[in-house]
Amino acid sequence: MDRHPVPLPAEHIPPGTAAWRTPDAQRWLGSVPGRWAHPLWALLALAAAVAWDVVAAPVDPCTSDDPCGTDWFGLGVTVVLVLTLYWVWRQPRLALAGLGAVLAGFAVEGGFTAALEEPAALLFVVAAAFTTVGLMHRLALAGRQRALALEAAGPVVQPLPAAARTFRRGRLSFVLAALLLAVAAFGYWQAQQIADAYEERAARAAHVSGRVVAVEYEDEDEVDVLKVEAEGRTHHFETAFPEDFPVDSRVDVVVDGDWSALVAEPYDTFGWELLVLAGSVTGLAFLANGVDGRTRSERLRRGPLPVLRVLVREGHDDGRTWVFAADDPQGRQPILHFHSLYSFEDDEDEDEDDEGGHDEGDAEEAAVELGKLVDILKGQDPPPPLREAVLYGVPCAGAELAFVARDAEGDEVAVECSVTAVKPAAPGLVTRPGPVARPAQGRERAERPRPVDEVAAELAPTAGPRVWSAHGFSRGLGLGLLVVQGGGIWAALDDGLSWTWLWLAAGLPWLVTAVSTALTWRIAADRDGLWVTGAWRVRRIAWDEITSVRHADDSIRIRRDEDSTVALSPTGWAWLERRLGRVPHAVRAADELRALLHRPELRPLEEAAAGQQGMPVGPPLAAVSVLWGAAVLLLL
Repeated sequence: MDRHPVPLPAEHIPPGTAAWRTPDAQRWLGSVPGRWAHPLWALLALAAAVAWDVVAAPVDPCTSDDPCGTDWFGLGVTVVLVLTLYWVWRQPRLALAGLGAVLAGFAVEGGFTAALEEPAALLFVVAAAFTTVGLMHRLALAGRQRALALEAAGPVVQPLPAAARTFRRGRLSFVLAALLLAVAAFGYWQAQQIADAYEERAARAAHVSGRVVAVEYEDEDEVDVLKVEAEGRTHHFETAFPEDFPVDSRVDVVVDGDWSALVAEPYDTFGWELLVLAGSVTGLAFLANGVDGRTRSERLRRGPLPVLRVLVREGHDDGRTWVFAADDPQGRQPILHFHSLYSFEDDEDEDEDDEGGHDEGDAEEAAVELGKLVDILKGQDPPPPLREAVLYGVPCAGAELAFVARDAEGDEVAVECSVTAVKPAAPGLVTRPGPVARPAQGRERAERPRPVDEVAAELAPTAGPRVWSAHGFSRGLGLGLLVVQGGGIWAALDDGLSWTWLWLAAGLPWLVTAVSTALTWRIAADRDGLWVTGAWRVRRIAWDEITSVRHADDSIRIRRDEDSTVALSPTGWAWLERRLGRVPHAVRAADELRALLHRPELRPLEEAAAGQQGMPVGPPLAAVSVLWGAAVLLLL
């Protein structure tokens, strides 16, 4: 941990700025919603109630008096319902408005009357009430947090830094919303075109009554077809609800020359209605996010703001900004977090100077940045430092903030603005990883191996060779990949010669290698070195050629002195093994191999026999894959 946070120059700290200290921060953290109000429970309750209502509610049959056409009112209620489920998680105020609209539609459809008789409707009312209470609880405690933050900041207020006043939010959301809503409008127009065309033609067509003589299933098109006899002619109609039209029942038909339609199911606009639903939900979600972000950003720039001295640190994995109390130099207890972006003042002269050319230092700087990126991808980058900062705004759940601090490298003072709502750093339903340490599943690359002395103490010298090979988890992974391989070959060849064969040609060699390794990898250690069996061959590596052995990314890597590495991958699923409370087999193998490398007295005294060296299965598996592909082509 950092003992000395990166300081912020005094000229960037407004006079009289109060420090947000641990006691005040603890009081602020104490005003977080209870676990019962976590949005997950409300989502599960609403989703279960809606699913039960959909399954349990009887579907009104399609009849001539009440034909199955477009239902824009019901589609609108569905759009608001889906948006409400999203807003319950993200935006409590909008969720309350959406829930009110859904309940209004529920009342129009007679849902409250049905709630007295139908358990599914009653469950929805209870779930909506539970959700409403949880949303109001979250909003009330956000107000409590706001009051505590104002109390900690005191009477001092300061204008927002100039760079933050030029920061704009919501532009991308507005662009995406416009595109998606245009798609929804196009779908609505297409559906209405179909409905209007039917109404216009049906108005001048002859209305006749017919008898259903058969219900046939067209396997090629996977649709049900009604055979209807009317006035000496046989008509065929596709239907989505064959159960509504039993054989020998009477149906109404409109006929105009060679064109005919079933009055109860005159047309099918399901695909266009689905497009309207998807476009409306995503478009309105982006629109609401854009409006909310723009509104909160404008509110932040409206006037002088409370200021607080804090410590900040960028998250090691997800780029979040974590805020700590000013008297917590070790960064033990984060208070809140959000995502942020740098904001700069507009300076045309400076831009023009930058366009004048680049010196030799640019190449060196690019090389340094590339090296940092490589370290990040390898998981070897150091944790970001704690930095002193001044926070502008009133921190509370859902708020918008800005802060001034040195940049992540500690070189220059910069202004950053939040681009996501503030969230308290309180324990959730699952343990939240700290802002510095990587989560367990993401730390495997940087995992420290066990000390050689500790592993060596558990090993006893043996005369015969030591063998490590694929175990249950590794073979299970290999079998799963084998199923994927077989299914991929079938899917790629299903439509005959097509561009999907390119994916097959690119992915099949990797799959065969991965499957073969996971099923039969083996390392045998004897007197003179290692026999390493991979997918395609068995390698012999002498002890004096090996420089290191390690486990990383579910692979065992043996590095040789000629600057080359022999890798076996995958050798199992270490993440799952740890979750089941076991020491990963491949990790244990790498530790024991490392102990043999550094403790020659523990090495076996005999040479490995041919049967102990292993046999690669890549070539026969490749042949089987080719035969399987040929069989698929013959069967289809």
